[in-house]
Amino acid sequence: MSTDAAGEIRGTTHGTAPTPLSVLDLVTVGAGRTASDALRTSVDIARLAEARGYHRYWVAEHHSMPGVASSSPAVILAHLAAHTDRIRLGSGGVMLPNHAPLVIAEQFGTLEAMAPGRVDLGLGRAPGTDGATAAALRRSDRLHEGADDFPQQLVELTRFLDDDFPDGHPYGRIHAVPGPVQATSPGGVQSPHRPPVWLLGSSGFSARLAATLGLPFAFAHHFSAQNTLPALDLYRENFRPSEVLDEPYALIGVSALATDDEKEARRQVLAAALNMVRLRTGRPGLVPTPEEAEAYDFSPMEREFVASWNSNVIHGTPDAVRAGLDDLQKRTGADELMITANAHGGDVRLRSYELIADAYGLPATA
Repeated sequence: MSTDAAGEIRGTTHGTAPTPLSVLDLVTVGAGRTASDALRTSVDIARLAEARGYHRYWVAEHHSMPGVASSSPAVILAHLAAHTDRIRLGSGGVMLPNHAPLVIAEQFGTLEAMAPGRVDLGLGRAPGTDGATAAALRRSDRLHEGADDFPQQLVELTRFLDDDFPDGHPYGRIHAVPGPVQATSPGGVQSPHRPPVWLLGSSGFSARLAATLGLPFAFAHHFSAQNTLPALDLYRENFRPSEVLDEPYALIGVSALATDDEKEARRQVLAAALNMVRLRTGRPGLVPTPEEAEAYDFSPMEREFVASWNSNVIHGTPDAVRAGLDDLQKRTGADELMITANAHGGDVRLRSYELIADAYGLPATA
């Protein structure tokens, strides 16, 4: 990793935002819409985010969920790279146990060649799906072994990215291409950049590992809010300076939706919550419309889940969302806020990022 790695990690704050703002995209597919529609929305949001000064745009790996079309982050990121010029692009994240480390090194080396100096590699240890789908992905039903082996997989991936296996290692003559080996070939010239590695987590395991290795850490506050402060404390207290970072850098994923009026925000987050109810009860589907959610007969247990889920979704008018984001940043001390907007319609999601940018006075063209 080059010594200027921290410069590729730390973002720039614009307007009155308390930290750099970024985007997390699940490429959600609403009822009556197609995956093609969702991917077009992703391009529109990425372009808006770039123009308005959002720092990075990450895509999350999920599988076997009809309402989430982000099963192949590297493919989507290549598409977004072709439609943007400056914004950082990355995975939030690649679920490493689902893949051979060499494959990920090759994929992200290719992305780095497409978009030099603006690719992030965020890694998680969860499957991003249910156990049966994870078994199909990994060709094994020993799923706990993949999670337990995560630190070793991370070391292997990093050595492929840096092309620095020690002498005598079984993989010493194997090279991830595109990658550093091209600079050592006759006549070779190689980019000075390689994707910075981030560790993602929703508990303390990755927080502690990121701290030990001196890596940046991304915490999934949007679905594990109760663990946010303990995980961030663990990360900061155990952080060891490295060639990558001399001090901790933590971003948190935040579910936030801004609309022009408060009632519409409530309608949209109710639909997103119904989608989560169905997912958590083994009935994953497309994101329902607000009308379907309003007509749905929630059971008492489902209503309790919806209330709990939506208590961690910052939603409402732009001013209300700005206040909620400001408060969350103060409570957590997060170095960066990565916003995910979950709604049925792509136009609603696009409008939300625009309204949040306006609320913070982000530049019209960054």
